[in-house]
Amino acid sequence: MPEILKSGKGNFKEKILTRVAEILAGGGIIAYPTETFYGLGADATNEKAIQKIFAIKGRDFQNPISLIIGRPEEIYPFVKNVPETAKKLMDSFWPGALTIVFSASDKISPLLTAGSGKIGLRVSSHPLAGKIAQKIKVPLTATSANLSGMPECSRAAEVIKQIGDKIDAIIDWGQTRGGKASTVIDVTCKPPVILREGAISKDMLFAID
Repeated sequence: MPEILKSGKGNFKEKILTRVAEILAGGGIIAYPTETFYGLGADATNEKAIQKIFAIKGRDFQNPISLIIGRPEEIYPFVKNVPETAKKLMDSFWPGALTIVFSASDKISPLLTAGSGKIGLRVSSHPLAGKIAQKIKVPLTATSANLSGMPECSRAAEVIKQIGDKIDAIIDWGQTRGGKASTVIDVTCKPPVILREGAISKDMLFAID
C-alpha cells in the first residue's frame, strides 16, 4: 500500500511538497493530480527511477514519456533550441494542458525519448503538479498513473486499484477534471505537427499568430 498524502488544514501543502521531494530524491515514484488525470511522477534525471516507471506501467520502451517543468524558462538545459512557434505556444498555453515536443538535449535520458531525440515538455496549470516540479528543481515525469492499455485515472482510489502496490506514495487531491488528456504538438518540424489533439483544440492552436 502506498503512503497516502492528503489535503488538510494549516500548511498541509508545504508538508506534502517536502515529503514528495524526499521520496523523489530517493528514487521513489509518486502518483499526483494534474489538470486532466493523475500522473506518475519520478525524478526525470534519475535513470533508475525512469526504469521503474516503465516497469510499473508495463510500458514498452518504444513509447516516450513527457515531462512537467516548474516554469517555462526551465526548458533550456533540456532542449537544443526553442523555435519562435514554440515561444508563441508557450506564451499562450503555459501553464496548461499543452505538451510541446522539442529536440532533446544530451541531458535527457534516451529512455524518455524512446530513442527519437525528442522530448515533450509542459508547465502544468494544476496548483500542485506545478509546485512539485518547482520544489524538486528538475523535470517530473508526466505519464498517466495507470497500467498501459488501461483507463486513465481521475481518482486516487482508481490509481490504488491499478498500481497501488507498485508505487511509493499517492497525493490524494480529490477527483481531477478528467476528459481529454493534454494536447501534444511537435515543433521540431515546419509546420508543427499535432501528434494528439486533446484538451486544447486544433483550432485554438492554429489561431495563434
